[in-house]
Amino acid sequence: CRWIPTNLNLALNSASAIGCHVVNIGAEDLKEGRQHLVLGLLWQVIKIGLFADIELSRNEALIALLRDGESLEDLMKLSPEELLLRWANYHLEEAGCGKINNFSSDIKDSKAYYSILNQVAPKGDEEGIPPIAIDMSGIREKEDLKRAECMLDQADRLGCRQFVMPADVVRGNPKLNLAFVANLFNKYPALKKPENQDIDWSSIEGETREERTFRNWMNSLGVNPRVNHLYADIDDALVIFQLYEKIKVPVDWDRVNKPPYPKLGSNMKKVQLYYAVELGKEKAKFSLVGIAGQDLNAGNRTLTLALLWQLMRR
Repeated sequence: CRWIPTNLNLALNSASAIGCHVVNIGAEDLKEGRQHLVLGLLWQVIKIGLFADIELSRNEALIALLRDGESLEDLMKLSPEELLLRWANYHLEEAGCGKINNFSSDIKDSKAYYSILNQVAPKGDEEGIPPIAIDMSGIREKEDLKRAECMLDQADRLGCRQFVMPADVVRGNPKLNLAFVANLFNKYPALKKPENQDIDWSSIEGETREERTFRNWMNSLGVNPRVNHLYADIDDALVIFQLYEKIKVPVDWDRVNKPPYPKLGSNMKKVQLYYAVELGKEKAKFSLVGIAGQDLNAGNRTLTLALLWQLMRR
C-alpha cells in the first residue's frame, strides 16, 4: 500500500517529537520488521508514557521521598528511574524491610515486591475505594518461579500485573521490571503530600512547551545521559558538547571532564560551561552576547534557551 511509508514516517516523526531516539531508524526498518529496532522504539515509547507523571511538578506527593538534609532542588534533579527506586525503598522501609539497589538482581525472589504490594494496596481509609487485602502466604513458597507467580496473582488483584511474567521477575529483566514498578507507582503511589510549611511550593514548576520541545529534541538525537530536567541535566555541558558534535562543531574532549565529579566538581562544571560558550562564539559563530558559563550553571532560563535555540536551528 502506497500509504504505508507515509504512515511509518509520520510515526517516526511523532516518536521523535516526544523524545525518542530515532536517528538510526527508518520507515523501511519498521516495514521490514527489524526486531531489535522495532522493540527498541516500542520500549522508548512505553517508557516515556509510564514516566510522564513521575516528576514533582505532576505529583507533589513525591516530596514525601525527601530525605533529611536534602533540598527540594536535590529531589527535583533525580531521574524517574531514581525516583522509582527511592519510592520502592520508601515503602520497604515503612514495611520494616531491607532496601533494594536495582530492579534486576535485587527483586528476583519477589519478596520485595510482596512487601511493596502490601504497603500500597488500598486499606479502605479513602471514601469510595474498597480495601484490597494482599495474600502474603505465597512469600513462603520455596521455588522462586512459583513465588513470583503467586506475587503476580496479588498484583493482578490491584490491576497491575502488566509487563512481566514470572520468569521475567526471576531472571531480573531490568526493563520489564522497571515498567512493572512504574505502572504500580502510577496506579498506587500511596504517598501523602507533607504538611510542611518550610517547603516553597512555588518553586515546583512544570516545564513550558518550549522547554519540553528542546528537551525532546535533545533526547531524539540520542544524547547521553538522557535529559530529564532541562536545566539541571545540562549544567556540566556534556550534553551541549554532544550537540555541538551533531552540528559538526569540533570539541576538544581533552578539555572536558566526565562524571563522577569530585566534591569540588561545581568548579569543574563551570570551567566546562565557559568552554561550551567559547565554542558557541568562536567555532559555531553563534550570537551569544551577554551569555557566560555561569549563566548556564545557574540555570538562567532565558540565556540557556538562547543557546539551545541556536543549536537546534543549526
